[in-house]
Amino acid sequence: MAFSNEKIGDSGDEATGYENAPANEAKMGVGRYIATRIPTLKPPMNKAPNPFKLLALLNFQQWMFFLVGFCGWTWDAFDFFTVSLTVTQLAKQFHKENSQITWGITLVLMFRSVGSVIFGIAADRYGRKWPFIVNNILFIVLELGTGFCQTYKQFLACRALFGIAMGGLYGNAAATALEDCPETARGLISGMLQQGYAFGYLLATAFARGLVDTTSHGWRPLYWFGACPPVLIICFRLCLPETASYRERDAVRLANGSVTSTFLSEGRVALKKHWLLLIYLVLLMAGFNFMSHGSQDIYPLMLENQFSFSPNAVTVTQVVANLGAMTGGTMIGYSSQIFGRRFSIIFISIIGGALLYPYTFTSSKNVIAAAFFEQFCVQGAWGVIPIHLMELSPGSFRTFVVGTSYQLGNLVSSASSTIESTIGERFPLKPLKSKTGTITKRYDYGKVICIFMGCVYAYVIVLALVGPENLGKKFGVAHDSDMYDAAGSDAVAEALHAREAMGGLAEVEEEEGKGVGIRKNEVA
Repeated sequence: MAFSNEKIGDSGDEATGYENAPANEAKMGVGRYIATRIPTLKPPMNKAPNPFKLLALLNFQQWMFFLVGFCGWTWDAFDFFTVSLTVTQLAKQFHKENSQITWGITLVLMFRSVGSVIFGIAADRYGRKWPFIVNNILFIVLELGTGFCQTYKQFLACRALFGIAMGGLYGNAAATALEDCPETARGLISGMLQQGYAFGYLLATAFARGLVDTTSHGWRPLYWFGACPPVLIICFRLCLPETASYRERDAVRLANGSVTSTFLSEGRVALKKHWLLLIYLVLLMAGFNFMSHGSQDIYPLMLENQFSFSPNAVTVTQVVANLGAMTGGTMIGYSSQIFGRRFSIIFISIIGGALLYPYTFTSSKNVIAAAFFEQFCVQGAWGVIPIHLMELSPGSFRTFVVGTSYQLGNLVSSASSTIESTIGERFPLKPLKSKTGTITKRYDYGKVICIFMGCVYAYVIVLALVGPENLGKKFGVAHDSDMYDAAGSDAVAEALHAREAMGGLAEVEEEEGKGVGIRKNEVA
């Protein structure tokens, strides 16, 4: 069985101390591969340096790359959750049921895969910078457009287009933030980066409380406000260059004589060698997206409709939940550098499954504690994902593979909120009658979320168990066998020598812990 035809040693993993990985996993038979899945879960117990010392390893430019990726990912999440937090208001505005409004969420998730393909290929071919900027320009236009929608069809059209724009950002943000990151700090930085999602949700919750139904414009000010910060993010990205890793790869393409033909050759090599891995990553990300959307998208609706929480109580619960998510993602991301990516995912998923009952059946304000720890687990597992995908992805198509696997997983899971809300409406509860005589229909959404998430956790555990791991993979072209196959050894060596002569590789060598001399001697 082969998730990749590349030997682990070629990726630089033998220097990481992850000794439980098979020496040549790619050439194993199916039976042998399956037999190694449980033994390779044994934590490598890599040295755990002080996290503050790890953060100090990043230089100023690396911190800027991380921050711009974090900001972009944060506002992607903010824009996405604006619909989740205004379902009731939108339903009243357009005279629809809540389940019909959640189609706006579903359409965003469905069309994200289109954006990931377009912007992912553009970022791998032309660089990370300009596709990122175009993404944010589209955010501005479409968020404003959503705020001015007058009909349900206009709303759905805006959200579908928004999905295309959103789809291109995740892979680019991950590549920008992580591909120049020092190897030993990757797990921690990965966990911090992923929490842009939770931070965006937290900001959306807070601003929804301050902007929704507080003026005569109802829900619209939240969307108008959402169009403003991307202007600042664009200015931030304009001040930064391309990542060192991308510039190194681009130099190899130039040395080969034709950038475009080399890029296409890299694509053919990647597809031939890694097609099974790509399928696996899509299946894995489907489970992770079911996990996040299944636990979050209609949770505010459950609190408001089923448990009769006030808007303030919903806001407090969501804020506390997202604080738990940010804590969990950072801690588990850091821990994955010690215990391994797969082990960390499986362990925290088991804990998350055990917490589902209090998360969905506690009707008092005590549910706040359950929300904190449940989202600690959900985003704890997610904290491993950015670097796990980066380490498994072919180097030449890192943005495309990370973004597209994530967004195709989103496509598979796109109906999460619609499924949960529709099935939830089949379990009616006693209607609530207000003092003014208004009757509000109530549904047992908690039961549906609990069962749904139990199945999702089981699926993720199985996928993580059977999948590969590439802890500590080197990201430079000197360690990328695909680039040697696509561009040839002479082009790679020429580019590396040229960059080294200009001092351009000093930073990359420092990050990877050793120079590229060994690999260059192999191809000399």
